[in-house]
Amino acid sequence: MNKKRLIRLGVPEDGVPVVIAALHRESQKKSDALRRPKQLIPKILDAPELYLTDESYADFAQFLVEWRHADQESEPIEYRQWGQDIDENSRAQMTDACRLPMAVAAALMPDAHVGYGLPIGGVLALENAVVPYAVGVDIACRMKLTITDLPVETVAQNDASQCRNLDQALEQGTLFGAGKEWRQPYHHPVLDEDWSITAITRQVKDRARKQMGTSGSGNHFVEWGVLTLPQSQLGVAAGQYVALLSHSGSRGAGAKVCQRYSEIARRKLPSRFRHDKQLRHLGWLDLDTQEGQEYWQAMNLMGRYASANHHIIHQNVTRRAGAESLATIENHHNFAWQEQHQERSVVVHRKGATPAGKGVLGVIPGTMADSAFLVRGKGNEASLHSASHGAGRRFSRTEAKRRFQWRDWQKQLKERKVRLLSAGLDEVPGAYKDIHEVMAAQRELVEIVGEFKPKIVKMCGDGSRAED
Repeated sequence: MNKKRLIRLGVPEDGVPVVIAALHRESQKKSDALRRPKQLIPKILDAPELYLTDESYADFAQFLVEWRHADQESEPIEYRQWGQDIDENSRAQMTDACRLPMAVAAALMPDAHVGYGLPIGGVLALENAVVPYAVGVDIACRMKLTITDLPVETVAQNDASQCRNLDQALEQGTLFGAGKEWRQPYHHPVLDEDWSITAITRQVKDRARKQMGTSGSGNHFVEWGVLTLPQSQLGVAAGQYVALLSHSGSRGAGAKVCQRYSEIARRKLPSRFRHDKQLRHLGWLDLDTQEGQEYWQAMNLMGRYASANHHIIHQNVTRRAGAESLATIENHHNFAWQEQHQERSVVVHRKGATPAGKGVLGVIPGTMADSAFLVRGKGNEASLHSASHGAGRRFSRTEAKRRFQWRDWQKQLKERKVRLLSAGLDEVPGAYKDIHEVMAAQRELVEIVGEFKPKIVKMCGDGSRAED
């Protein structure tokens, strides 16, 4: 049996040489009834203590016993939590992530809720390693805000007859829905980069080209609203402005990159992690390995692609609306960065968390009917220079669909002068935590420098599976 087949059976990579030596000893026997390793090795993996005196496999059994003992004895590093409205499962996921052997520091944001591996709202600093699922399936999911020169009065009143061109700009300027592609794709210089840096980026380039300028499904949105700036920001005077706000990421291309390298990382995990439904999503890649470098390059390419995706969306929508851009602000919130913390270089994963270094501007959205906030980071070291990425889900999608009805929320949207062009029932405001409570819980992380109130909102309304 070769290394690949042994790892597939669940053998830790460090234990492969020990198994191969055992297989060699087994092959030297004169017996007519040699044991079949494909059936025997899983049994040893499940109960190594039963094979400690086995003539051929004692060394492998001893390796497993010692390896698992060392793994189980590892204590999680401590993490800091902001906000009290965080469920026990999210905290348990954060604790599990803090058990990774290369974990250096961690934090949990006030919008936290359960994800895969690392909870949404989790921040994790590792030494020389990256966890694909701690970045997320939607690599480089991000926000972009464009401040425009459109007259505020029209949007503030939000009269459908007066805003028809703004509605059409949202309807025609991007596409919503899982897997949606343009028949006539848009071009951006990011597509001229080298997509052959990995096998998977080469394979997904055509899909990325067709999905450039699309918004996907789930909690992704594009919306018009009124931005209030108490003080001058980004070279724009204090006052009220019509602004365009979008939320999406790297679409199908990023999902495929995550899928490929998460599977590679999972195969390298200790069996205690690999066979646990929750822990198996914490597979890591050492940055000194070929696979680690491949993922790092692919992730950063997906980051540039996601930024380009927003650029095309904003270009299309503002042009159709007859608007000019006065200023823009954008930020990732599903990504990993190499940063300096605790006087060492670490890889900081922000899965559903906004970079909030000292003086750094970012956007934290609320819901389809609640404010989004333009914020300036305070550089809090305990949070690893991070803040929440939104309000955070209070109810799962399934529970939201069971609990809520459209007629109740249509009245509330009307009272708040919000016109919803399309969305899923699982995205109604009641499915989320109170964004004002979330912002209050992170006053020591960010300063609010602007408030955006949504007025015309477009989300996926075709029932597509969530891609966020």
